[in-house]
Amino acid sequence: MRPDSSPCKGDRDSVIEDPAFRLAQPGDLDALVALEKTCFEDDRISRRSFRRFLEAPGDRLVIAEADGILHGYALVLMHKATRLARIYSIAVAPAARGKGLGEKLIRQAEALAAEAGRIVMRLEVRTDNPAAIALYRRLGYRQFGTLKDYYADHGDALRFERRILFSRPGERFRNIPYYAQTTDFSCGPAALMMALATLQDDVPMSTHQELRIWREATTIYMLSGHGGCGPHGLALAAWSRGFHAEIQVSRAGPLFLDTVRNERKKDLLRLVHEDFLLQLADTAIPIRHEPLYLAEMEAALEQGRIPIMLISTWQLNRSRVPHWVTLCAIDDQFVYIHDPDVDMDVGETVAEKQYLPIDRKVFESMARYGSQVPLQAAVIIGPARAAATPDRVSV
Repeated sequence: MRPDSSPCKGDRDSVIEDPAFRLAQPGDLDALVALEKTCFEDDRISRRSFRRFLEAPGDRLVIAEADGILHGYALVLMHKATRLARIYSIAVAPAARGKGLGEKLIRQAEALAAEAGRIVMRLEVRTDNPAAIALYRRLGYRQFGTLKDYYADHGDALRFERRILFSRPGERFRNIPYYAQTTDFSCGPAALMMALATLQDDVPMSTHQELRIWREATTIYMLSGHGGCGPHGLALAAWSRGFHAEIQVSRAGPLFLDTVRNERKKDLLRLVHEDFLLQLADTAIPIRHEPLYLAEMEAALEQGRIPIMLISTWQLNRSRVPHWVTLCAIDDQFVYIHDPDVDMDVGETVAEKQYLPIDRKVFESMARYGSQVPLQAAVIIGPARAAATPDRVSV
């Protein structure tokens, strides 16, 4: 994890006037490593990592040089399934400071990301780096979040972003707290906790709560290993905590039967589904068996409700596992989600999974799980309900 995505600190005696900018090549590796050692004392990018970034087809590493000397670089990461770019690191040699090289590197990074079709550039900066914060604000970046205990020394980070292709059409971002799932099978509880915490400040977001919801909502068997959570169990978990909930699923009956080959396990899935229906009959949770449309999810957000949706992650990580995410905002072009799954083994960070912009058409495709008869499912969470005896509903 980088200590900051800001130019490194150092002297401001500039000796260059008009640097040239270009994409880094393998022959620049030694100079990049040397500059990294000069600029950063901790959390340095290793030679191996620099080599990986140079070889990655989607990322961009732009350098500034003059008279054959490397004076700075900017590293931009771009996820191929989204329209988001992120400045991961900027370094400027101490002798090259004072001439706005950091700003020029940022503009170069933005141009490369826009050329690659990215709509938003994001970055993180330490809260105790006022010079960098002032620079980003002057360049048109707006703060949209804070990450507590983000850095290795437990420092906090501010999150900034700027639209780099066209002006923002005015979508309204709610302050939706983020929670990363702590197991491979608890995306549903994590997504639900984010929705509940948005609607009520004192909702706990902890591993204990995550696992408690999973135990309540699990469908027993999903593919292999531990079971995942379906919409019926998640809606019941929200209801039992005093919130309104609505289930929308494209077909009736027990879900995910096609992920299990063992007939005994299929029978258990059916029994669990029947039990969920019995519990739902004692609530006022409506169930609609019909296709899902983004317009309905957008309307729910405008009404102050928070949808969590089941998606296929194939376009994100080439995995066909069903996965729950929390919807944050929708505009004419994009769907913005909190994705609770952070794969640190491949270098992902919490920052990359918040307010993740995905093209509407791409998301509509992602929001269908399975190839034979695609499943669509959502649970729409409403504000805490008044204490009252729940009505019985027919399911």
